Amino acid sequence: MISKYLAPLDEVDRARDDHLAFLAGLEERGLLVSAGRQDPAVGGVVLLGVDSEAEARELMAQDPYLLRGLAEYSAIGWAPTRGVLAGWKPA
Repeated sequence: MISKYLAPLDEVDRARDDHLAFLAGLEERGLLVSAGRQDPAVGGVVLLGVDSEAEARELMAQDPYLLRGLAEYSAIGWAPTRGVLAGWKPA
């Protein structure tokens, strides 16, 4: 999932702790592969280990950034074929 911030960065940052707690919950459930803010900070990337776009959207619908209207997400499917994630599949 690729996010785009819809509010000024200082407003987004006020919700960052809640967003990071949300991501930690996904990680604890084994659903989060990696995540991080884009550089420059115009949004972020959340790499999920799920089987479908529908599942990814359902999970991300609970993100505080989305719930508070601070960001929107685009779903991009990806199958890693090179590097350390080559051949990686969700558990």
